[in-house]
Amino acid sequence: MAHGNKSDEKVVFVGDSRVRKGNGFIVPPDYTAYPGKSEAFIPNFLLKEWMVGVVVLVGFLVLTISEPAPLGYPADPGASVIPMPDWYFLFLYEYLKLPYASGDYVVLGTLGVSGVAFGALLLVPFLDTGKERRFYKRPITSALMFLSIIAVIFLTNSAWTHYEEQLEATGQVPEHIEREEKALERREQGLPPESNAKQAASDEVAIVDKDNPAMETLKKAGCITCHAADMNGQGNAPSLRGVGDSLDKETIAGIIKDGRGQMPSMHDQAINAGVTEEELDQLAEWLASQKTAE
Repeated sequence: MAHGNKSDEKVVFVGDSRVRKGNGFIVPPDYTAYPGKSEAFIPNFLLKEWMVGVVVLVGFLVLTISEPAPLGYPADPGASVIPMPDWYFLFLYEYLKLPYASGDYVVLGTLGVSGVAFGALLLVPFLDTGKERRFYKRPITSALMFLSIIAVIFLTNSAWTHYEEQLEATGQVPEHIEREEKALERREQGLPPESNAKQAASDEVAIVDKDNPAMETLKKAGCITCHAADMNGQGNAPSLRGVGDSLDKETIAGIIKDGRGQMPSMHDQAINAGVTEEELDQLAEWLASQKTAE
């Protein structure tokens, strides 16, 4: 023991001999020093995995910031389409259509099977404790891996095959393919590509006599469902502003009664909504007056 501030005095540390001296935390050596051996999972292996994960995450963030995803075509609620998820979710989409994963068994399909799958993934380190790194000498891990790969490939192929069969049975053409074909036709004809500028120009056409009672008839008959409340149209439904430039009263009345192209007859729907024949006649006359020159 030391007394006072004497620097030359011998310092003696007094300890309890019953307390054993510990070696502290010993970091295991790298497994490469021992052929056939593996490194410690904590902290060596786990730290390396975390560092790799951080690098991948940062690289992914840089990619998404530097190259933002392009916007697709505007959604068309009136189009008849077969909904499909992105390609990397096709196997889940097909799996959830199976009898034991939907309907009365939806809880089993969403929680039961997925719970078993994730549970097996969590138990792999405890079930496969061997030191071998060759896949054919690790039957449990290899079997789970190959089973998962085969299931994903099979379900993805089944989903896409069923989608193509539905397209063929209904005679539908995917919207993006239809747009590409139209763009190719315009290019071959020497026409400029369609753009949002055309739609913006049509928005500038004013509604003629918007206080006319026919405006309420338009809403009451349900025409705004497709042509929008501002009459600018949406999806495949054209704008009604300036429709009088190309259609007269008789033609419009005929379209309301019999339909045209993709537009069905709206006569019965309007009558069921309480619109009279006289109001429909006034509506046709009012729509015929919608001209850009006025």
